[in-house]
Amino acid sequence: MDDIEMESDIDELENAKLGMIEDEVVYPEEFLPTYHSIKEMRKVNPTVQVEYNDKSDSLFFNDGVRRIDFILVYEDEEIRERKEYEKRHQIQRHKRRREYFEASLMNMGMELEAVKSVVDEGVVFVKVHMPWKVLCTYAEVLHIKVPIQPNDMASRPSMWDCISCFTKHFYPNEDLIRKEPEFFTAPFERDRQEYFHIKDKDHFFTPSMRSRMAFYILSSAPYEIRGNIKKFGINKLLDSGIYKAAYPLHDCRFNVRSQEEGCPNERLLLYEEWAHPKNFYKVQPFDLIRKYFGEKIGIYFAWLGFYTFMLALAAAVGLACFFYGYRTQETSTWSKEVCDPEIGGKIVMCPQCDLCKYWMLNSTCDTSKKLCIFDNFGTLVFAVFMSVWVTLFLEFWKRYQAELEYDWDTVEFLEQEEPPRPEYEAKCIYERKNPITGVKEKVPYTACGRCIRVSIGIGTVLFWIMLILASIVAIIVYRLAVFFALSIKLRNTDELKNFEPIKEYVTPQMATSVTASLISFVVIMILNILYERVAIWITDFELPRTRTDYENSLTLKMFLFQFVNYYSSCFYIAFVKGKAVGHPGAPVYLLGKYRNEECDPGGCLIELTTQLSIIMGGKAILNNIQEVLLPWLKNHMSRLCCGRAAEKVTPRWEQDYKLQAMSKLGLFYEYLEMVIQFGFVTLFVASFPLAPALALLNNLLEIRVDAWKFVTQFRRIVPEKCQDIGAWQPILQGVAILAVATNAMIIAFTSDMIPRLVYYWSFSVYPYGDHNNHSMQGFINNSLSYFNINDFHNTSIGIVNEEPQNITFCRYRDYRFPPGHPRQYEHNMLYWHVIAAKMAFIIVVEHIVYFTKFILAYVIPDVPYAVKEQIKREKYLTQVILHETKLKLMTKRSVPPADGTTANEESIVTNEEEDDDC
Repeated sequence: MDDIEMESDIDELENAKLGMIEDEVVYPEEFLPTYHSIKEMRKVNPTVQVEYNDKSDSLFFNDGVRRIDFILVYEDEEIRERKEYEKRHQIQRHKRRREYFEASLMNMGMELEAVKSVVDEGVVFVKVHMPWKVLCTYAEVLHIKVPIQPNDMASRPSMWDCISCFTKHFYPNEDLIRKEPEFFTAPFERDRQEYFHIKDKDHFFTPSMRSRMAFYILSSAPYEIRGNIKKFGINKLLDSGIYKAAYPLHDCRFNVRSQEEGCPNERLLLYEEWAHPKNFYKVQPFDLIRKYFGEKIGIYFAWLGFYTFMLALAAAVGLACFFYGYRTQETSTWSKEVCDPEIGGKIVMCPQCDLCKYWMLNSTCDTSKKLCIFDNFGTLVFAVFMSVWVTLFLEFWKRYQAELEYDWDTVEFLEQEEPPRPEYEAKCIYERKNPITGVKEKVPYTACGRCIRVSIGIGTVLFWIMLILASIVAIIVYRLAVFFALSIKLRNTDELKNFEPIKEYVTPQMATSVTASLISFVVIMILNILYERVAIWITDFELPRTRTDYENSLTLKMFLFQFVNYYSSCFYIAFVKGKAVGHPGAPVYLLGKYRNEECDPGGCLIELTTQLSIIMGGKAILNNIQEVLLPWLKNHMSRLCCGRAAEKVTPRWEQDYKLQAMSKLGLFYEYLEMVIQFGFVTLFVASFPLAPALALLNNLLEIRVDAWKFVTQFRRIVPEKCQDIGAWQPILQGVAILAVATNAMIIAFTSDMIPRLVYYWSFSVYPYGDHNNHSMQGFINNSLSYFNINDFHNTSIGIVNEEPQNITFCRYRDYRFPPGHPRQYEHNMLYWHVIAAKMAFIIVVEHIVYFTKFILAYVIPDVPYAVKEQIKREKYLTQVILHETKLKLMTKRSVPPADGTTANEESIVTNEEEDDDC
């Protein structure tokens, strides 16, 4: 006893020296889900090691009977001790904890078997098996739904059945991936096994169910006892390096059929019919994905596939609007006036900065023609269509999701069914009365403590968002300052001799844009890395009860940050840039020194279009290359490090160990990538109708890249129960609501559509215009105001040598009174007409679109009628089973047995027999 205490003190001292004292998770006794605890100082025996039986495809223990449900990997302590003598105390502590952990697993009914690595003798693999009794116990604890009766309700005919001869080519091969039989299901109960559809105990629980239960036990098993507290959980052992990995097994290689008898080869089927690029046009096998990876992965790919399907409709309409704009660019009246040498060629425009030159309006001819492609009546129609499209997408997704919930048995997946996180249970020290059950339970904080935690979390998130906004303002100031400095320096022709090969490309605008973009990129990447850690820390501090609550809380924090990070530049160009610039002679200065940026001569809409096309295209290409190359390179380097040892025949568990582990954030970045893309497709679609088409092409590739990655490059993911897409659903709804306002404001304030309509209907005819009929002729002259160049207060404006000769006035884009007017350079009546028309347009369009969205959301039911019927049928069967069980129990208690034993004695005997059978 004294020796052990002394050894513990030595461990703590050694940790202090190495700077490795761990922040342990401590768990109270009452939360430990074990049958009975191992005594504190009891010596435990290590797991028995066996020799590898040369069966590379085997998924069983050496006896060929017990299935491997999970694999634990660690490095052999004796070899490590010889290599790292100075860390022997830490190694001994790790060994004690590992042996205690494995003894706890066996104490909980698990069966273990260890085997050394074929490639590296210092690595040991521990096989974990769950016997039938343990499976029954934890299937009931986790409320796992299993079949009770075949589905006797006939499926309704589908509209696609009549064209099945054509659509069958878009589905996976039915000879390889057969349709699973449909059953009514109910939560498993050990005492009512006779009512469940059990044909074979070895295959009654699917491998994904077994892996899920095994991981739950691994997360609950203790690894150390100190006094009256226990420390447990495989995650902590992985973080501290006691175990190197923990994962379920793939059933075979992804490209080679298993030689093991009875192996379903589901991984091979998924690769051939889903993950291979040749299947890009096929529907995904969602049932097989769910069966192999679990509901969480299945619901992600189902959502991604449905989103891609709906994008096809939006892309078709967007392409039609694009070609409509392309055809009108040559016939547009106002673009003709810009390009006309007699009109645009004779209009001298005022300099757009303090050191800029005068320029001719027709120099923007090409830009004006390109602007016609995106700034036309078709864009308005497409923006309204996308507002309706996003509502249809969300509503029909709810219906499809309801079908998946029923098919995948997650309809009644409530919070009470999901077990609390071990980190939550560790901090439970306060008692409260459960408002639902009325039973006293322990919680980690009081109501006041919870408010404090939430307030700190909200404050921290707002601080980081303000930090991003501050960085954006700093970059804007940088752009203005550098533009000013470069304009002075590059005016001297001697300075340009050093750039002779690229002289015509070295401009203040180009240099400022490139350097500002690089700085912005670096700042975004640094803030991304820092904020991810901060968001995880805040969420850990808030202590959500379940894993779902944890992921939802983290998702909301991360998305708020990423929303500002990704969309801030687009919002700046669309709604800030060029809006408060004053007029020539009296420009607006930021911080009293830097003149506010004006839009390019072609307008801010073409800038926004360019920005979106670059961001969407570049982001998609980089993300897909990264998702393909990074895991492949890591696995390839791992194989190269093994050298000739990799040529040996390695077992299934060792092949999987060489693959990449799934990130702790799971599917977060996959969802984030798609939701950010969803924002680009909906928020700014009025400026870029091709956005849905680009998103469609990206998603067709993204589905196969993600599938290839999960099937071939990653270890098999621990299956998780999941009812829906979680916090991403309200985020999508929020983006859809915001998209209506942003598109209406883009059309009103960023494009020239409203000024053109106002001129066409009001100011082109009497009493304001000279035309007899409504016309766009004269719009360019009407939209440009006059400025007397003698009113410039800064004599450095323009380059005198290159100024047009014999001019008195220059023009600028605004609606102001001309020089000499009593209210010169003030806004005229046309300006207020245009502002009123813009505000009226926003209000009318928003109300019409929101009303349409409300009607569609009300008319389309969230759950299909057929699914409602099947849910009612399943509940009815469950109630019948419960009723019959109660009747049998009452009959046993009321009828005296023939052998003279009492009813209570017979009940006890019966329960003991059932436990023995289980």
